[in-house]
Amino acid sequence: MVLLPTLEAAVRRVTGSGVPGAAVYTQHLTLWVGFLGAMLATSTGNHLALSTVDFLRAGWPRELARAFDSAVTTLVCALLAYASFDMVLLDKGRVDTLAGGVPEWWFEVVMPVGFAVMSIRGAMKAPSRGAKAVCWILIAAVLPFLVSRALAVRGEGFLTMPDGPTLLRGHTSALGWPGSLVLFAAFLLGAPVFVVMAGYALLLFYLAGTPVASVPAETFRLVVSPTLPAIPLLTVAGYVLAEGGASRRLVRAAQGWFGWMPGGLAVMATFVCALFTTFTGASGVTILALGGIILPALVSEKYPEGFSLGLVTAAGSLGLLFPPSLPVILYGVVAGVPIDHLYIGGLFPGLLMVALVAAYGVWMGIRNRTPRPRFERREALGALWHAKWDLGLPILIIVAVASGFATIVESAALGAAYAIVAELVLHRDVHLTRDLPRVLVHASTLVGSVVILLGVALGMTSYLVDAEIPTRLLAWVQTHIHSQWEFLLALNLLLLVLGSVLEIYSAIVVLAPLVAPLGAAFGVEPVHLGVVFLANLELGFLFPPMGLNLFLSASRFQKPLPLLYRKALPFLVIMAVGVLLITYVPAITTGVVALLTRAR
Repeated sequence: MVLLPTLEAAVRRVTGSGVPGAAVYTQHLTLWVGFLGAMLATSTGNHLALSTVDFLRAGWPRELARAFDSAVTTLVCALLAYASFDMVLLDKGRVDTLAGGVPEWWFEVVMPVGFAVMSIRGAMKAPSRGAKAVCWILIAAVLPFLVSRALAVRGEGFLTMPDGPTLLRGHTSALGWPGSLVLFAAFLLGAPVFVVMAGYALLLFYLAGTPVASVPAETFRLVVSPTLPAIPLLTVAGYVLAEGGASRRLVRAAQGWFGWMPGGLAVMATFVCALFTTFTGASGVTILALGGIILPALVSEKYPEGFSLGLVTAAGSLGLLFPPSLPVILYGVVAGVPIDHLYIGGLFPGLLMVALVAAYGVWMGIRNRTPRPRFERREALGALWHAKWDLGLPILIIVAVASGFATIVESAALGAAYAIVAELVLHRDVHLTRDLPRVLVHASTLVGSVVILLGVALGMTSYLVDAEIPTRLLAWVQTHIHSQWEFLLALNLLLLVLGSVLEIYSAIVVLAPLVAPLGAAFGVEPVHLGVVFLANLELGFLFPPMGLNLFLSASRFQKPLPLLYRKALPFLVIMAVGVLLITYVPAITTGVVALLTRAR
């Protein structure tokens, strides 16, 4: 995936035509990387999910919840395996081929295999023998339909109406509410979000009398999207940099340039955390990777421990609007907004959020009379030179896209290749055989959890569109909300609450398809809406009681959650001011986009 788009960009510049089929093969390889990563995420328990099960009392309550989650995961993945198998058999008769005459359905085979492996892993991870037995019985219940399909017993597909299996005929309405309640309970008890969304999609299609093969079909349609491969490629770039010494080099460079200022160390922490989150696309990685470096440094320089905790916790969510941040790409794919416009539009809003947090750090530095070392020009230049390859990654991607040299996917591939070469050859912090495979496995685990969630969510979205749910929601909103500012205020509150409960990728997948048409109806410019959407989710990381950064910091620094709630509150208020400015002063977002559009 890294090599094909990189060669495509280079060869096109030399010969005028690219590598035949490079873009299409890269899109289909995303399917394989996504499903291999999803299988790994199932084995390691790294799928996106609520952590509520950890709040249950140890013993039988927690074991019962985990047994219930295992059973739901096993059944839903078994049904998805069947539905995918059904889709592959249907597509096998088509003549669609890729460059070189490779049949397209060959790439689809990973879907039934992947879902089957995830179903089996769900059964194996059940906490007790009894729970394992229940899971294996659920898998066995699906096997007859797989066998009948393999024997080419043609029909409309499993769980369809009105020609579904005789056993289920006449019981469609009876399964609706019980099935919904079971899935909702599984969500609350920590089942993977993709399992819950896929379960709802399967249930809704079944109740509507539509073949459940529609769910994996939507997953496949998404994965062959032209821009989606940028997500795994940029994930690789971020993980490779995080594995190397990028964090130490960035801290040293920022300290050299900002350390002399009042509150310079706090400004440095804000800047480095934002930049690191930009690379990795995940605030959790920033807190875990940089927290052990930055927090002791802040405390040793006489910053209050509570302020230092709050700063590291809050700054971990900054940087999500800057290139090459993954949430921006994901929103662009889901909402259909040009990704380059989102990056351009998010530049000043992102800088505003960083500046507000940094200003608070300056005030705290002055108040606590923290040390201000002299500016050493040689050290500052030396540190900047030492970090030049790390700082070059976003510059490379921005220049490649803005100049027209490469597409978004090709730029992401160039960034991944650049990061690998920088860490393997130039800095030599990552070993080719000892470290790189492990880093790629970790990156694919994150990619798999995102791709599988996005794919099944599209299946659910497809049902919602068929059922005209967005149209009805729009009518309801227009009846009760009468102006653009009222809509934006309601959106601020909704995203603040949901952003604290849902992981950012889940929130984008679930909410963006519903919010985008509502914003268009109220005349909100699409890029502005996207930046407001992402900035609100950025704020939700700090919103108690379920904000993700609060939990990560409590775990990383071994501090009680109530303490984190109090110490992060000033940063929550400061960043909320920034979100309100971004929301109600659209020119902060749209001004630069409009200027660049006119210049072109």
